[in-house]
Amino acid sequence: MVEEAQDSAHEDSAPRDSVPEDSAPADDTVDLGRMLDLATPWCLHVAATLRIPEHISAGRTGIAELAAAADCDRDALHAVLGHLVSKGVFAEESPGRFACNRAAERLSEASFLDLDGIGGRMAHTWGTLLDYVRTGQPAYRQVFGRPFWEDLAAHPQIAAEFDALMGPAGHGIPDFDIELCDGWDHVRTVVDVGGGTGAMLASLLRRHPRTKGILVDLPGTVARAGEVIESFGVSSRMTVKGQSFFDPLPAGADLYLLKSVLNDWADEPTLAILRRCAEAAQPQAAQPQAAQPQAAQPKEGTIAILGGVSADETPRSLGIDMLVAGGKTSTLTQFTQLARQAGLEIVAARTQSSGRFVVECRPAP
Repeated sequence: MVEEAQDSAHEDSAPRDSVPEDSAPADDTVDLGRMLDLATPWCLHVAATLRIPEHISAGRTGIAELAAAADCDRDALHAVLGHLVSKGVFAEESPGRFACNRAAERLSEASFLDLDGIGGRMAHTWGTLLDYVRTGQPAYRQVFGRPFWEDLAAHPQIAAEFDALMGPAGHGIPDFDIELCDGWDHVRTVVDVGGGTGAMLASLLRRHPRTKGILVDLPGTVARAGEVIESFGVSSRMTVKGQSFFDPLPAGADLYLLKSVLNDWADEPTLAILRRCAEAAQPQAAQPQAAQPQAAQPKEGTIAILGGVSADETPRSLGIDMLVAGGKTSTLTQFTQLARQAGLEIVAARTQSSGRFVVECRPAP
């Protein structure tokens, strides 16, 4: 979940040159100086946080009036804007007088760059990378006073920004689907475990009109799901349950979804989440009836994992979820061991046409 949010924040940031993900530059073309530049991203964050593009658009173009409007030091702001002008963001039409170019307008349009919000939380967290590499544990608490999820709970506005980063406001209205090995015909109830404000589940219910859904996330999060559910037109088929996914989950569903959840947790909590899913997906015992010796056996549910597991040959990567929550992405081999400990067996694991790597599990016999 957290890694996905960081990806979305990057997509919304100011313009930058890009290199296709599947191509690696030759050694002699790597510009280390450009890669080491910390000034530019921080100057972009500061300009966005101080609403400099908006102030300029309102007619405050001189450095003195800009500093007054932003309630900051004139000379320091001048230095920041001068640096950004040298990088092609803003224009200095005459000494000390600034204008917005297209890049600055895009900076104004970008979301989640405010250093006082969730974007700032994630930006500052990268400063803990050395501690994380040395210890394997997140140092988020040392910076913000609480572990990541407790910090969100203590700051409802930042938690709401995180929800927006994960949901339609951060990614656009999704048209989501998942290819199941047995298809969707048998799926009558799906539980989205840790599903945020419900964008993915609502999109799935819209695609599969015979299916009902239960959204499970913390009470403060599901309380913000109403608008999303209404926008998809699925409110009659979707219910919400405000709880931790470390507590018992709604039992007897055909499908349990874990999207961008396991990557936020280390092995021990991952195992606890999987055990809750295994418990809930167990075949539900039928009520005893004397005259039904050949009654159909109840069927177990399927657990589908999207995120937190990768194919064994996938190159390792660094995600913000590791730094804020101590999360990890397991290889399929590593995950197989965790699944067995949780009482699950893997029935399918593949990269789907969407490019997502999806693992399906069921309770072990």
